[in-house]
Amino acid sequence: MIELADVRGAAARLEGIAHRTRVVTSRTLDELTGASLFLKAECDQRGGAFKFRGAYNKVASLDEAARARGVAAFSSGNHAQAVALAAALHDTRATIVMPEDTPQAKLDATRGYGAEVVFYDRYTEDREEVGRRLAADHGLTLVPPYEDHEIMAGQGTVALELIEEVGDLDVLLVCVGGGGLIAGCSTAAKGLLPEVAVHGVEPSVRDITKRSLAAGERIRVPVPRTIADGQQGDIPGAMTFEVNRRRVDDVLLVTDEEIIDTMALLFERLKVVTEPSGASALAAALAGRLDLRGLRVGVTLSGGNVGIDRFGELMARRGDGLPRI
Repeated sequence: MIELADVRGAAARLEGIAHRTRVVTSRTLDELTGASLFLKAECDQRGGAFKFRGAYNKVASLDEAARARGVAAFSSGNHAQAVALAAALHDTRATIVMPEDTPQAKLDATRGYGAEVVFYDRYTEDREEVGRRLAADHGLTLVPPYEDHEIMAGQGTVALELIEEVGDLDVLLVCVGGGGLIAGCSTAAKGLLPEVAVHGVEPSVRDITKRSLAAGERIRVPVPRTIADGQQGDIPGAMTFEVNRRRVDDVLLVTDEEIIDTMALLFERLKVVTEPSGASALAAALAGRLDLRGLRVGVTLSGGNVGIDRFGELMARRGDGLPRI
């Protein structure tokens, strides 16, 4: 388990390195939901997503000898960029295992930070096995995307900063992939505001966290096909699940169509660009998955790493190009 003190320690390590991202408010969104929404825009973070917080905290925590040997990671994109950048800032090398179908923008950015990329097939190979074998063969320290104490603590600084800036919240909505962001954020939020309700959000075709919490144990499913590539894992993390089953109140589900509509609304009304996974938490609020009327609600916009071609392709699916929300 991690505690609020661990998140505060990560915040101190990240001070002056990670961006203290803006909190976005919108009268339009408040009118649509009946709530006061506070959007934590991690699309503005270094590397384009919240992942930099955990990756930097982990690499900074390594001893000098381990950092000198280099680091390895496995990721669909955002963690890859985060580890590559964290390694570059510590003058060490990074080798990243990425899916063959990684969006080109994420691949280009990862290589742009100086990392070497090794590909795998996300539908037939186990990325963790590939990553651990690579790390062992080359003497690298594996920096996992969420299954790590320092990673979870670093991600928790998202909620820590949000609450420090806006004060009390009734509800916190957090997108869920492997569970590292919500593990850290639920730890920070409930440490500061014991009565706050923390709800995860995941794609309806990939409800592994919701099903796992209901079952009281981790459930594995075939890797789903969803536009939210950052939320395509097949099982929650073991470490993150232990935190989340104690601190997360519920998990809400959204469709790909609802995510696309939310991306469009963010772009057209707020001039904020998010990737699909980055918009899922707000999509749950706009789709009415929870009665938020009269409440103060924090929402994570977890990342903005989407290329212009992919963004245009997703918007074209909407037909008329106008918000349907």
